[in-house]
Amino acid sequence: MKDNKVFIYDTTLRDGSQGEGVAFSKSDKLRIVEALDEFGVSYIEGGWPGSNPRDMEFFEAVKGYEFKNAKLAAFGSTRRAKLKVEDDDNIQKLILSEAPVVTIFGKSWLLHVDQVLKISAEQNLEIIADSCAYLYKHDREVIFDAEHFFDGYKDNSEYALKVLKSAAENGASTVVLCDTNGGSLCSEVAAITTIVREALSDSVTVGVHCHDDSGLAVANSLTAVENGARHIQGTINGFGERCGNANLCSIIPCLESKMDYTAVSSDKLSGLREVSLFVDELANIEHNKRLPFVGNSAFAHKGGMHVNAVGKNPITFEHMTPETVGNRRRILISDLSGRSNIAMKLKELPLKTEVGADDLKKILDELKVKENFGYEYEAADASFCLLVKKVMNSHSAFFELEGFRVSVSKRSHGDNPVSEATVKLVVNGEREITAAEGDGPVNALDRALRKALIRFYPEIADVRLLDFKVRIMDGEDGTASKTRVLIESGDGVDNWGTVGVSENIIEASWEALVDSVEYILYQKRESL
Repeated sequence: MKDNKVFIYDTTLRDGSQGEGVAFSKSDKLRIVEALDEFGVSYIEGGWPGSNPRDMEFFEAVKGYEFKNAKLAAFGSTRRAKLKVEDDDNIQKLILSEAPVVTIFGKSWLLHVDQVLKISAEQNLEIIADSCAYLYKHDREVIFDAEHFFDGYKDNSEYALKVLKSAAENGASTVVLCDTNGGSLCSEVAAITTIVREALSDSVTVGVHCHDDSGLAVANSLTAVENGARHIQGTINGFGERCGNANLCSIIPCLESKMDYTAVSSDKLSGLREVSLFVDELANIEHNKRLPFVGNSAFAHKGGMHVNAVGKNPITFEHMTPETVGNRRRILISDLSGRSNIAMKLKELPLKTEVGADDLKKILDELKVKENFGYEYEAADASFCLLVKKVMNSHSAFFELEGFRVSVSKRSHGDNPVSEATVKLVVNGEREITAAEGDGPVNALDRALRKALIRFYPEIADVRLLDFKVRIMDGEDGTASKTRVLIESGDGVDNWGTVGVSENIIEASWEALVDSVEYILYQKRESL
């Protein structure tokens, strides 16, 4: 009978935090632990208590948490060569962390033994044996990470295997083959993992820890499983040093939906995208929309022929059901769109306007004109809704602009610039003139616009500008280039995107701001 359980070991909080631009506070780490435990991974590596006080503080703080699915692991190194294991501060802090699982790394490549540790090959084996045995005697589940294992095996296979056996024979229940430099190929991982599995007792679990320097971390991890590994180490969204670690957000659904293995319980897999977004949010990193499975673009369709086929049967251009991993299908609209794109996109949106077959052509024609001018509606659904209403002659403005003025002044070298905006509107036959200051000209204009409207439309009080992106369309024209502005707004319940295009960045911003306000007023007051 096939052993189909693969233990997922998450090292986002330790190895992932070594990635460029990635940092977690103690509070962040506690929240991520709770999310990962709920999601159902087998192990959560909390950090290296011997390397910094913050990680030790984390282990103190997490002691009160009752784990439902995962085991907490503390990470560290084998004892130092000149110290007895009981005198090594790093080892003692692993014990003090009170984590039930301890993962230690040791050298398996003679290059590192000779040139980094500067000890003999036999001394290295003793260090590994002493460290594993000591932790095992202190009732810890011991996982041994064989650092640089694949490179070490290719250099001296006999010694690399001795390293694994030294750990396994002294209490390590799992030995992990690390592709630390990320340079191994799948064929090498397959062959070496098979040899290791045959060389060790069946009571020892073989694991793998891959880096993505060759773009193969996920593939190498899955290849290792196909050849006997049953423990995979990786990070959420592939965070990690250099090019990152193996991405668990790709590994887990591949194991579950394509390879007949169990990684998390089947009812938890639909929470994968939520976990991915949550970790990015706490890391303060913009979510990579092109990530497989969990990215915004993972199930997005743009080409007219593709959309037409997906409308008839999704499996024509989708390798799995998006909802399996908590994602959703998205239909994109652009000058590459056909009528099928428009028809399917309209089903996604909160539009109640009846659109006939002839109307689809009118909308498509107007869309192509707009996109040719520089508009882009992929991230501006709210502006697209309003475009449809305008084409259908069902749009009515909530206010009329008489004019606006924006100024930026800087009184002296040491002062911050001051931005001020004035708007003149006619609302329900009444003339309204307001002014506001802001952090920048667009922020000032946004505040002035909502200040002018709030007496008439109090429901916009909760609307906030959440994101503001500028793209220069025609770089060869320099400062006279056409500018596209994308704005994301929200009211605490929903978020929506709008777009504006002009040679003047303030004009483009105004257009996107007006669409943002009109969209929510249609939602609240009338109907789209």
